[in-house]
Amino acid sequence: MSGNGQQRYKARKVLVACLGNPDRGDDGVGAAVAQALKGKLPADVILMTRSGDMLSLIDDWSGVDAVVCVDAAATMETPGRIHRIDLKTESLPANMAVTSGHAFGLAEAVQLARTLGLAPAEIVVYAVEGGCFEGGAEMTAAVTGAVAEVARLVIEEVRLLRQSVTEMNAHA
Repeated sequence: MSGNGQQRYKARKVLVACLGNPDRGDDGVGAAVAQALKGKLPADVILMTRSGDMLSLIDDWSGVDAVVCVDAAATMETPGRIHRIDLKTESLPANMAVTSGHAFGLAEAVQLARTLGLAPAEIVVYAVEGGCFEGGAEMTAAVTGAVAEVARLVIEEVRLLRQSVTEMNAHA
């Protein structure tokens, strides 16, 4: 609160992180969703893609209030099925991770960031079950068919996250 009793508010800073390797079949869903989101998010929302070691996400989300991640998931039931996981109330299922050669996946990056006190308050993951993760493969039809729906869901998630406001000190 400022000295004159007024409060100032600002929209929350949101990062949309689209994860995965577009050269590994359905692992490319994050990059495909990022492409579908271009020009459809508010200008102050950060849209990025990341492949490989997810540990660098800790730097990427420094200073943001909320993160929406899009990533491929190992097939649990149905390729193309979309899962929304709110990490404030849920954990990433261990059987959801795609086997890969990089040391840190999303779950490990989140856990480390939380341990270090560097995780944003809100992290929501949209995970799309994949069926093929082989190098050089194209995305399967089921996962390709989920891209537009995931993009729509992310746009709505960002809208809701930005509606929440963060109280600021007027002298900040």
